[in-house]
Amino acid sequence: MANHSHRRRHRLLRRLLILAAALALFIWWDNTSLQVTQFHPTFSHLPAGFDGCRIVVLSDLHGASFGGDNEALFAAVAEQEPDYIFYLGDLEDKSRGPQPGYAESVAAGLCAIAPVYYVTGNHEWAIGEVPALKERLAAQGVTVLSNQAVELNRGGDTIVLAGIDDPNGYADQKSPEALAQEVAEDYGDTFWMLLAHRNNLFASRYSLLGADLVLSGHGHGGIIRLPFTDGLLSVERTLFPSYTAGLYAANGSTLFVTRGLGNSGPSLRLFNRPEVAVVTLHRG
Repeated sequence: MANHSHRRRHRLLRRLLILAAALALFIWWDNTSLQVTQFHPTFSHLPAGFDGCRIVVLSDLHGASFGGDNEALFAAVAEQEPDYIFYLGDLEDKSRGPQPGYAESVAAGLCAIAPVYYVTGNHEWAIGEVPALKERLAAQGVTVLSNQAVELNRGGDTIVLAGIDDPNGYADQKSPEALAQEVAEDYGDTFWMLLAHRNNLFASRYSLLGADLVLSGHGHGGIIRLPFTDGLLSVERTLFPSYTAGLYAANGSTLFVTRGLGNSGPSLRLFNRPEVAVVTLHRG
């Protein structure tokens, strides 16, 4: 009888070990396996030349690598044949610190695929030396948008792309409202997009600026994604956040939020794979 009980405990232990190994493998895969997702917002006043414009949206690498020197990431982006690449901040992670040559390597790899536009996130400012980082990225071909706007041209038409530094930036930096006023004054009633790192400021602030499309990161997809929720936990550690992944609308403005790619500090993703998002603009 004792021998039979011992065998039962042994089988139970073996099953638990197999279950633990399978769970660990799933978590590793869930945090390292890239997922390409497609989104198709439609705008009635999008210029015809930008109908079908493909934009790869990336954010929140936090110093992660997908393949040696991010080769898997570059391959996934290149396969989408984007017209533009938007990178929405948190390139590296405060808790891990900057890695020598990392920012330049990511910038060079992406710029070899398509024009890259970048805005800072909160971690760039937490790490410090942001002006030097911007110069290093620009030297690789990245267009750094620091509370400013530029024109994009495609198919004979023009739209405006604006980008703001994260609120963690300088206290006296140009406000998003001032930038929106400049866009209105300089370009008139044009289709324009705004790159702004923080998804959680869309409803209360960024949706009021008049941009047709705001693109953000920061939310990490709600970190743990459960059925029928928009994520379990915000990066500010509040429960059941909104505006964490995909398309939303408020105050006449559309928001796209990417789930991002990496993790901050010791955190991990669950049911929330690293995302290479492809936003294809359509004229409706």
